Amino acid sequence: MTDATAQAVAEFLQSLGADPHDPELHRTPERVRALWQGNLLSGEGVEPADILGRPLDASGEGEIILTHIPFHSVCPHHLLPYFGVVHLAYAPSGAIVGLGALERLITACSRRLILQETLTAKLVDALMDHLDARGAACAIEATHLCLILQGREPRAARVHTRLARGCFQGRADVLPPVNA
Repeated sequence: MTDATAQAVAEFLQSLGADPHDPELHRTPERVRALWQGNLLSGEGVEPADILGRPLDASGEGEIILTHIPFHSVCPHHLLPYFGVVHLAYAPSGAIVGLGALERLITACSRRLILQETLTAKLVDALMDHLDARGAACAIEATHLCLILQGREPRAARVHTRLARGCFQGRADVLPPVNA
């Protein structure tokens, strides 16, 4: 993102009736550009293979399950954030990665314009494809600002997505149950 992004933000604010001379808006376009570039969309262009790197050889038949990893993303329909937790599991077939790599994978895949359903599938597919896992599963619980802000307030609605592939397909016991 460049100075053109900041200029577009300034024009956007002005088109909505904001006073360009309002001191509260001084440097807002630059701050918005920096937030989107450095945080909200910092995962754009980052490939899962680059994050997962070279897996380590491992023996055993256990499952690796990492739960309640906080994340945030941006809904491409309204350009508003959604946030919550990711639960991720995989059954290695001889290769594992460090837990930090899994967290970095979630961060890189979520910090882009992506639907929650697509994010769920992208995480599962990354584990299946790049680790050659016997199975992988992901569940995401998220609060979407686009849903909350368009309805009667206050709203506590959450969106839950869940996907399992390979040996986890059809198993409800792999990830924590959805919170009621």
